[in-house]
Amino acid sequence: MRALRILVIVAVILGALSVVADRVAVGFAEDEVADQLKTSEGLTTTPEVSINGFPFLTQVATGELDDVEVGIKDFEAGTGNADESIRIDDLKANMRGVAFSSDYSSATAASATGTATIAYDELLTAAKSEPTDVGLGFTARVVGLSDGGKGKIKVAVEIDPPALEPQTVSVLSTVSVKGDTVEVQADSLPSLGGADVAENVVRSITDFQQAIDNLPGGIKLDKVEAAPDGVEITVKGSNVELAG
Repeated sequence: MRALRILVIVAVILGALSVVADRVAVGFAEDEVADQLKTSEGLTTTPEVSINGFPFLTQVATGELDDVEVGIKDFEAGTGNADESIRIDDLKANMRGVAFSSDYSSATAASATGTATIAYDELLTAAKSEPTDVGLGFTARVVGLSDGGKGKIKVAVEIDPPALEPQTVSVLSTVSVKGDTVEVQADSLPSLGGADVAENVVRSITDFQQAIDNLPGGIKLDKVEAAPDGVEITVKGSNVELAG
C-alpha cells in the first residue's frame, strides 16, 4: 500500500510538472507570435494573442494550432488613399488551423473570422462635412452620425437656406458592405425647406462611402451594422498570415 501511495504521489507531481511545462511553452509561443504580428503589420502596440486548446505541446508536435485568438486595440486601416487611414477599434479575430514554422517566424491560418468597430467620428470623415452648394442658394453638410436603432445610422444634415437660420434635419440610413467599402445610403431624403432640389443632388450629401483595406493578414470586410458606439463590422478570410 505504501508503494502504491508513492506511485500515486509521483504520478500527480509529474502530471503537475507537465501542465506547468505546457503552460510555460504556450506563454512563450503567444509572446513570439504577438511580436511577429506587431512587426509584420507595423503596429504601434503589441497585440494580444491567446493560443487555445490543451495540451499545447501536442499541437506543436503536429505543426498546427487548432484555435488562436488575436486582439488589436487600435489598427490603422487603409482607405485607398496613401495619405489617409481610418482607425479600427478592438479588432478581435479567431484563427483556425494555424500552421507555423518551428521558430514561429511565420504562421498562417486556414480560416479566420472576427469583429471590430469603426467609431462614428471616424466614419464621419468620409461624409461631406463641408458646406456644399445644392442649388437655389442652399448649402448642406453632414454634421453628425449616430445610432438610429434597428441597425440604422442616423445622419444629421445641416441645411443653410438663403436669408434664414440654418436648420438640422436627420435621416435614417442603411449601412452595408460592398467589396472593401462601407456604404451609407439614406432610406428617405430630407426636405430642404420646401426647395425643389433634385434627388441626386441631395444624395450627394446624405449618401457616402468609405473604403477599408489592408486589414491584418489580408482579412476582408464581411458584414456591417450600426451600433451604439459606432459601426460594428465582421471580417473573414482564408489563408490569413499572422506572421512572416
